[in-house]
Amino acid sequence: MDDALARILTAAASGRFPPPDGSTTVVGQPGARDAGVLAFTAHSVVFTDEDPRWVRSVLDAARGDALAATMHPYFLSALLARSGRQMNTIDLLTVADALPGEPEIALREIKDPEHPRVARAMKYRDEVRVWSADGGVVILGRGVAGRWETAIEVDEEARGRRLGERLARAARHLVPDSAVWAQQSPGNARSVRTFQAAGYRPVGSEALLVAE
Repeated sequence: MDDALARILTAAASGRFPPPDGSTTVVGQPGARDAGVLAFTAHSVVFTDEDPRWVRSVLDAARGDALAATMHPYFLSALLARSGRQMNTIDLLTVADALPGEPEIALREIKDPEHPRVARAMKYRDEVRVWSADGGVVILGRGVAGRWETAIEVDEEARGRRLGERLARAARHLVPDSAVWAQQSPGNARSVRTFQAAGYRPVGSEALLVAE
């Protein structure tokens, strides 16, 4: 297991980013489950067990802005084909510092591993915990490189009362670490606004490749 990505993420959570020199760092996968690409300001990180020489040869062949080469469809399609993996979307990657004390919202932990929300979360994360509130849920688990990640779900009838913001902020109280990460699809502006209102700050973009 390669822990280089974990070191990069830990530094980014504290505001220490790779140098904005237009280069790409290629590191091994942190585990069998997770491969993908992170794009920070003028610096990308490709985490894969594919041959780094092949990665760089494909990047060199990509057309367009060199700074965007790792997120270019040409490169991502080639990486998907070579690895036999699939991906959903390119996400906005955000992070927030942990908060002391209890969440401001009443939560009930769901401990049934067969519960649909728990079972789905366990496909992408380890050490999953799920809490329900009146109208929504908040999920915590260890994702890429062991980082603590959160996701929230708000029932349609509960929208419009800032429940999502309170759930996202609750994760900052619940996380057993110094920081919690979250991904949002850039096109889901409501989700982006919700997490930023809860104190999550953008750090880059992420394309996560998952095994079929």
